[in-house]
Amino acid sequence: VQLQASGGGLVQAGGSLRLSCAASGRTFSNADMGWFRQAPGREREFVAAINFSGGGASYADSVKGRFTISRDNAKNTLYLQMNSLKLEDTAIYYCARFWGGSYYYKSSYDSWGQGTLVTVSS
Repeated sequence: VQLQASGGGLVQAGGSLRLSCAASGRTFSNADMGWFRQAPGREREFVAAINFSGGGASYADSVKGRFTISRDNAKNTLYLQMNSLKLEDTAIYYCARFWGGSYYYKSSYDSWGQGTLVTVSS
């Protein structure tokens, strides 16, 4: 599967953005999916994941209650709705396809999008 993330941009603290990840291929609807992010000088970290049907999701503690992951299998698209954005949410956001193991580890994902930059300003 090929993944294309979009929707990043510059937003003030407290604002909102919605990221999208368009997937090609027929395997999207069968796969759990995730979002990771990487801030300058830091490791790529888990943000959120959702199961193949959209019926279950997991979140990093740092975004719980502010971010919502969702998917539309008919459109082969994954979303990340980000509300109440903070300066520390500034990062490149990546979508990825989960293949097995724990949602929280990068090694559990086998296909990655190119990333979309989110910048939160004060």
